[in-house]
Amino acid sequence: MSQTIVSDSGQQDSLRVHAADNVRVALKDLPAGTIVADNDQRIALTEAVRHKHKFTLAALEHGDSVIMYGVTVGRATRPIAQGAAITTENVEHSTASSTPQAKRGSWQAPDVAHFQGATFDGYHRPNGQVGTANVWLVVPLVFCENRNIEVLRQCVADALGEDPYRDYKQLARKLLHGDAAAPSPPPRERLFPNVDGVRFLTHTLGCGGTDGDAQALCQLLAGYICHPNVAGATVLSLGCQKAQIDMIKAAIETRDPEGLKPVHYLEQQASQSEQALIRESLTTIFDGLATANQVQRAPAPLSKLSIGVECGGSDGFSGLSANPLVGAVIDRLVALGGSGILSEFPELCGVEHELVARCSDDAVAQRFSELMEAYQRHAALVGADFSMNPSPGNIRDGLITDAMKSAGAAKKGGDSPVVDVLDYTEPQTRAGLSLLCTPGNDVESTTALAGSGANLIMFTTGLGTPTGNPVTPVLKIASNSALATRMSDVIDFDAGPIIRGEVEIGELADRLLEMCIETASGRYRPRAVELAQYDFIPWKRGVSL
Repeated sequence: MSQTIVSDSGQQDSLRVHAADNVRVALKDLPAGTIVADNDQRIALTEAVRHKHKFTLAALEHGDSVIMYGVTVGRATRPIAQGAAITTENVEHSTASSTPQAKRGSWQAPDVAHFQGATFDGYHRPNGQVGTANVWLVVPLVFCENRNIEVLRQCVADALGEDPYRDYKQLARKLLHGDAAAPSPPPRERLFPNVDGVRFLTHTLGCGGTDGDAQALCQLLAGYICHPNVAGATVLSLGCQKAQIDMIKAAIETRDPEGLKPVHYLEQQASQSEQALIRESLTTIFDGLATANQVQRAPAPLSKLSIGVECGGSDGFSGLSANPLVGAVIDRLVALGGSGILSEFPELCGVEHELVARCSDDAVAQRFSELMEAYQRHAALVGADFSMNPSPGNIRDGLITDAMKSAGAAKKGGDSPVVDVLDYTEPQTRAGLSLLCTPGNDVESTTALAGSGANLIMFTTGLGTPTGNPVTPVLKIASNSALATRMSDVIDFDAGPIIRGEVEIGELADRLLEMCIETASGRYRPRAVELAQYDFIPWKRGVSL
């Protein structure tokens, strides 16, 4: 893709992303009759085309392929005139094999001289990992303990004087009682300044599903407990559920064979009373905070960073600005010895051949193909298909097929070699770019990225989303400046200048990597952290029984 989008007036009205494309993207609303120059031809639009949507460069017959990003992203379901808009009424999802643009061993690493020797201030763990945050974790093994988790959440917030909803509670009192409302107590001095807080997970699993679901839950929770951003954990169990304490202990032992991570297990059915359970739980939490507070940030090389990449609420600009911007950051990090994780397998549909060509060896390529095929077979068994992935919001903003969405979504992974392919809950163990099998669901995928070891997440959005994560800081990158302005309380970085042709992707990637370093060092708090947006949804791959 071109690194800049410019014209004599400072901004083009439309863009052809790849030389092989037979469509262009409208960068602003274009009325019918608009004359568009494309190479040596001039095209008159036969109808109005909304910004972020696509229009044809040549007439298409029924069955002809729609090409964007140099790959097939759809198939014409009826004749489409030159200069007509691509819509769900004239195009359907389709993918086709084509000659891969990538070739094994052909990657040219970007210039990272500016970042050579750069460090971030992180929390060094006994096993050699480095965290970008330092939290104590409280998790339930089964949904029956969610109520007790909420009791602990409120008790700890009150005891520490760190209620994230203090201002909203004051607002509610004023709305109900007017000026006579009692003011909220002022925030207290932090008792544990080296700790970023206590994070409480809740979920709907642990019992009533398949044995595989119980095992997957324990593996996911083990990934969180053993995460470099986690100092230790308190685990609550009911006692009779499928996800037993022995299961999660075994999962943790695989990741932490030396038992370096402090974990406390409490079982309600073996406790004298609920009050006794809450008292013991609080004791483990406060003792854990005191221990965690003894660890201070210290410099670490950027090779200790693992950044997961995610997109949600995507629009027609996501694949032109925010996603390739994030991909450029991942390429820089990989060149510096760090790691990236690209997930959302349904949103890689249509670009599999490109990713296979980037795999470091045949074994990695084969595993990617096998996991993709297994996922598609499983979806088919329940009457679903990857083509169902685009949401109404995606379609409204120009992403009308899954292949079109996928071609842009894959840009988040940059161009570096794929060194490993991970199934859901598997930990990342190799430096470089890994692919992780997850759904396209924003929170399920973000949850999995953290579970596999990402200690920072970059999340692109074109429509806006508040998504965060309990243990891993999430940076939100807007594809367009209108969103960055409208939802400034949830957006951290604006990729809109790329659309306006004001800056090259490479220059903006350097700025975004610098923000990642500041975030990893605790000097910048992402909007999701400020809002205490701690989303956690495990992927339920089986069925309820």
